[in-house]
Amino acid sequence: MFYILGRMKVAVTGAAGYLGSNLIPQLLDRGDDVVAIDRVAPAEPTPGVTWVAADVLDRDAMRAAFDGVDVVYHLVALITLANHNEVAWRVNTEGVRVTAEAALAAGVRRFVHTSSIHAFDQYRSGGHIDETSSRSTDSDLPVYDRSKWQGEVELRAVIEQGLDAVIVNPTGVFGPADNPAALSRLNRTAIDSARGRVPVMIGGGFDLVDVRDVGRGLILAGEKGRTGENYLLGGHMITMLDLCRQAAAHAGKTGPRFAIPPQVLGTLLPVLEPIFRRLGTDVISKAALGALISAPQVDHSKATRELGYDPRPLPESITELVDYVLPTR
Repeated sequence: MFYILGRMKVAVTGAAGYLGSNLIPQLLDRGDDVVAIDRVAPAEPTPGVTWVAADVLDRDAMRAAFDGVDVVYHLVALITLANHNEVAWRVNTEGVRVTAEAALAAGVRRFVHTSSIHAFDQYRSGGHIDETSSRSTDSDLPVYDRSKWQGEVELRAVIEQGLDAVIVNPTGVFGPADNPAALSRLNRTAIDSARGRVPVMIGGGFDLVDVRDVGRGLILAGEKGRTGENYLLGGHMITMLDLCRQAAAHAGKTGPRFAIPPQVLGTLLPVLEPIFRRLGTDVISKAALGALISAPQVDHSKATRELGYDPRPLPESITELVDYVLPTR
């Protein structure tokens, strides 16, 4: 087990992204010195953070960035609903291996890898997912699902070489703080509803977790996680209809009147998917509907038991998200 002793130097890959921008303030609050790694530094860097421009596929650049670092939080991933995407595959698999090997070469004491619930096959879960559930190996699954599992495989090879690493698997991440001009898919859905723009919603549900709780879970995994172990960072199950209605109600708007069962849309996919693809959206696709149809219950009791992980209630996250993005509504 890895123990945190006093102030440390930590590195965050994908630091300018959604999760990184929520993790870094928590690390600064702990008193850590933060090396923030991304391809492009923000226009207004955060005080107390050293920004490094580097690509996770560049071993030498990553090795240099990790010089003197105690803990690495690896967040970089390319999210897509496509079935095939070579760039996503490389970033989510080779990028993990390259970054892990660079950390080992630099003498990093602990590596915390952010995988995903999608590394578990939600279609074959039997309605329940824990750390022992089936993995995303089926070639018919979206490339994101398969690549997140393969990224874990790549990491385990480096663990066998001596890297002390732990893996976390967040569920559906949402909540503040997010960039209002480029909201995540889940946040955009909630905010569109808060603006009264969602008269109808797709049915089904998903386990959602506040992005700030995921950040806290990453830190806890770095402190208390067992080498080579996975920890599901879940939140609470909610239907998409309830998510949208709660967001709308908090903003004083009328939410969706009803939900279309995803199974119904699933039967129409051969017709609807090409149409929506031509419209430039993947909102109606096999990948988008799959998790809603399966809607597995996620068991994060291992993280609670071993790490002290405790996600906040969803209504709190929903109202704070609306207040953050629409403060003057």
